[in-house]
Amino acid sequence: MSVRIRLKRMGNRNNPFYRIVAINSSNPHDGKAIEYLGTYDPKSSSGRVVLKHDRYQYWLSVGAIPSDTVKSIVPRAIEHASTLPKSEEPAETPAEAVAEEPAAAAAE
Repeated sequence: MSVRIRLKRMGNRNNPFYRIVAINSSNPHDGKAIEYLGTYDPKSSSGRVVLKHDRYQYWLSVGAIPSDTVKSIVPRAIEHASTLPKSEEPAETPAEAVAEEPAAAAAE
């Protein structure tokens, strides 16, 4: 089984939207994908690309072959990810806040 990383067209007529997928090379372009790796929106002002970098690297490491289009848009995803602000500490989730309240009440 030869795996390719390519685009799968979604969206409406005159409003294309693509998913970046790992798919068997013999499947049609709208066929069932093995895994969804990200999205590409060519209609946005910057051609927004969102990509799961770790999964993309995994598929490359096991021999998946990216299409020419995917090769050309992946650097934009990496550039976009590097410009995002990185938070120092993740915010506390509501579940963690609720779990701390009974412990604090029992201590009093």
